[in-house]
Amino acid sequence: MFNVLSRLSLVSKIIIAIFLGIGVALLFPNFTPYLSLLGELFIKALKSVAPILVFVLVLSSIANFQIGQSSNIRPVLVLYVVGMLLAAFSAVTASIMFPSQLFLHMPAETGLQAPGSLAEILKNLLLSFIANPVQAIGEANFIGILAWAIGLGLALRHSSDTTKQVLTDVANAVNKIIHTVIAFAPIGIFGLVAVTFADAGLATLKSYAQLLFVLIGTMAFVALVINPILVAITMKANPYPLVFTCLKESGITAFFTRSSAANIPVNLDLAQRLGVNEATASVSIPLGATINMAGAAVTITVLTLAAVHTLDIPVDLSTMIILSVVATVSACGASGVAGGSLLLIPVACSLFGISSEISMQIVAIGMIISVLQDSTETALNSSTDVLFTAAVDFRDRSNS
Repeated sequence: MFNVLSRLSLVSKIIIAIFLGIGVALLFPNFTPYLSLLGELFIKALKSVAPILVFVLVLSSIANFQIGQSSNIRPVLVLYVVGMLLAAFSAVTASIMFPSQLFLHMPAETGLQAPGSLAEILKNLLLSFIANPVQAIGEANFIGILAWAIGLGLALRHSSDTTKQVLTDVANAVNKIIHTVIAFAPIGIFGLVAVTFADAGLATLKSYAQLLFVLIGTMAFVALVINPILVAITMKANPYPLVFTCLKESGITAFFTRSSAANIPVNLDLAQRLGVNEATASVSIPLGATINMAGAAVTITVLTLAAVHTLDIPVDLSTMIILSVVATVSACGASGVAGGSLLLIPVACSLFGISSEISMQIVAIGMIISVLQDSTETALNSSTDVLFTAAVDFRDRSNS
């Protein structure tokens, strides 16, 4: 039995853990308090590694970032950034129209305060930016961590190749630790699901279904409305033949592989069959697999606003705009993180004064629904890489 389980994929193990947790909650509700430790240990582990992960990953990504020499790369990069921002704005709109209510275990003293005016929000952001880096990591001040990672990454862009390789090696080492933590996700999720269902009953299923509806609905809107508009503006032609081709030949594969990096060969082959300039595709597609994360921007935004709604924290338009920008920047660092965008949610949650303990519960909820969320997110991310690359190349060919 153990050998059979060890050969199953992580997704299969999580599905089994969810059903086992529901079964234990319904059949043995008095036993679930003893299982709470499993969920607490998992959340504690996530909380411990997340600050270091964000710091090292963003630092290494920026320090090793190479744009390349192709003149076509710049407009592709513009499409990547604009696409992610519009995806985050779409997620804000969907979250307002269909607010999600989550079941969270609140600490005895949360100390939550609603954000005040825009001036107060910007003041808090600036104070977080200039925090001591060691203190920022120790206190899980993700805004400060992000600021220092970006600053040091830019400063190290002109460092030696040896230094950049060391940063890459450190990032890979941290990723291995993350993979170890994520390997225990089914056990942690089993405990979390059992306790949550014992406390809230079948209402939890409705909560998860609502959250998935908003996430997948928003990603579908980005894929079928936002991206076609951007492609139409770029090519000045009907975008849907290209959009559907990319979704069919790249998105479906990415949905099942759940990895933008693993889908790079598929995208390069598709770009070649579409006649895209090889010099452009060979740079923009691998780059897109690293920084073009519209699906991640949607996930970060939706889950953060679900927490905000659950905690009854009022927000205004200016705060939501700032959240969209933060989600976009965070999404750029989502590649290579086991669990995708989920471990970067605390960066956005910190905008609203949400503690690390609560934001890590949001991460755990994200992992429970990741069976569909992560697959859809990856399909959107990866198909958009080849879509935007082809759109820019087709435009340049029609103008020449």
